[in-house]
Amino acid sequence: MKRSIIYQTYLRANIIMLICLIGFFGIVSCSSSLNSESQKNKEIVEKTFDIVANGDYEGMNLYIAEDYVRHCQATPNLVIESLDAFKEFIRNDRKSIPNQKLNVKMLVAEGDLVAFWATYTGTQTGQMGPFPPTGKTAKLDFSGVHRVENGKVVETWITWDNITILSQLGHFPPKQLE
Repeated sequence: MKRSIIYQTYLRANIIMLICLIGFFGIVSCSSSLNSESQKNKEIVEKTFDIVANGDYEGMNLYIAEDYVRHCQATPNLVIESLDAFKEFIRNDRKSIPNQKLNVKMLVAEGDLVAFWATYTGTQTGQMGPFPPTGKTAKLDFSGVHRVENGKVVETWITWDNITILSQLGHFPPKQLE
């Protein structure tokens, strides 16, 4: 009888341990699939930054969705709700600052979202909206979040400090009228 109780206790302990191991490896398996999705999305965003930085408009077709949407508090009157509108925005930006460089400093991903911290540098040699060329160089940190779906960036929330870039380019504070 005593041996039977010991054996039953041993059996129960092994079953509990087996259940715990199955649960643990199930969780690890799910977690690693989330990590691989996040890593894949980070790679897509990294490639997208390279393509945009180089003005590769054909490459944008591969990494940015046709119905792409961009949200930006710094440019509230600029509506971008398609890949074509985004390409036009980039073309205009490259006309005003043709030597621009994007340097991604940090990417953090969770599921379909990839947050970034980056630096934009360049010299304004062309018209930038209402601002004439100054020949001055600006260096600006900016950040945001991309949402990735089916291997493409579908939505972006981005922010930067307009006063910083306008000051560096000589457009702020505004010149006083005489």
